[in-house]
Amino acid sequence: MTTVTCTNFTLPLAVVFILGVLAVFFRRVNKFTQIAWDVPRGEYSVAAPSLPSGPRKTPPGTVVPTSVNYHFTRQCNYRCGFCFHTAKTSFVLPLDTAKKGLRLLAEAGMEKVNFSGGEPFIKDRGRYVGELVRFCKCELGLPSVSIVSNGSLITEDWFSKYGEWLDILAISCDSFDEETNRRIGRHQTGKDHLRCLRQVRTWCQQYKVAFKINSVVNRHNIDEDMSIEIMELNPIRWKVFQCLLIGGENAGPQALRNAENMVITDQEFDQFVRRHEQVTCLVPESNEKMRDSYLILDEYMRFLDCRNGRKEPSRSLLDVGVKGAIQFSGFDEKMFFKRGGKYTWSKADLQLDW
Repeated sequence: MTTVTCTNFTLPLAVVFILGVLAVFFRRVNKFTQIAWDVPRGEYSVAAPSLPSGPRKTPPGTVVPTSVNYHFTRQCNYRCGFCFHTAKTSFVLPLDTAKKGLRLLAEAGMEKVNFSGGEPFIKDRGRYVGELVRFCKCELGLPSVSIVSNGSLITEDWFSKYGEWLDILAISCDSFDEETNRRIGRHQTGKDHLRCLRQVRTWCQQYKVAFKINSVVNRHNIDEDMSIEIMELNPIRWKVFQCLLIGGENAGPQALRNAENMVITDQEFDQFVRRHEQVTCLVPESNEKMRDSYLILDEYMRFLDCRNGRKEPSRSLLDVGVKGAIQFSGFDEKMFFKRGGKYTWSKADLQLDW
């Protein structure tokens, strides 16, 4: 029999051949196993649209999800022309599954969660978001729980059931002229947006919820002076955003909105900010500050990377965990702190005069 002689022992050639075949086999099995483990395996992965090729990792380092914006629905009763999270799906996670994901985020260091949409109060007439608010405050013990809403679907009954667990309610208002709101798309037939805004402000005072206003500066309201109305409503913060284009959402051939005729220049945004500099609660955010400084979760609990001017989703944290998903978020933590993303966000610490 032919043999192969090594330094300390001799093997038959047939044995050497068999060992070689086995080595090739196990290398291929190992490669297949790694690929299989890389495929999303969660219950809801199959519902999510396919990912674009080659998502970019954030630079090495541990990213803590201190503040997370969870857009759990894309559905809305308004049609704002600049909307950057449009109704491309009607998917909403089952309540228990959403709670599971929120618990994972809390375990990873989340201190604040903001529920947004779409319109958060459109799902189950506000019960869905109300139960998430209660869960995050009572069971997870988060320091801050907030909601961004257009305000048109909120009822006093909701406040009586869930208001005690909500720290901040932000209402979106881009103009104090109802006709301007209609041109923007911030309206629904039969709804008076400004009346809803003032009614919600009253309920926030009554049920001890900190009140905030968000505005998007665009071509339709660029020349407006909102100072008197804002100071009259006296929100804890008036967040003013520069209209931002996001490919596939409000720009480009696959978008449901076209905001290209609504964008303004950086200089025009600066002029709007200077016009309102006497409003002490003003918090302006240019496109530069806004684009990468938010941790955004979509309806599948995927982090959205907006660095390329469009939303590139990670895998769902329900499948790969928070650490596995957040590395594809594109999150700029330095800009988050630079823009004042961490502030006094618990109503217990705000010491408001209710």
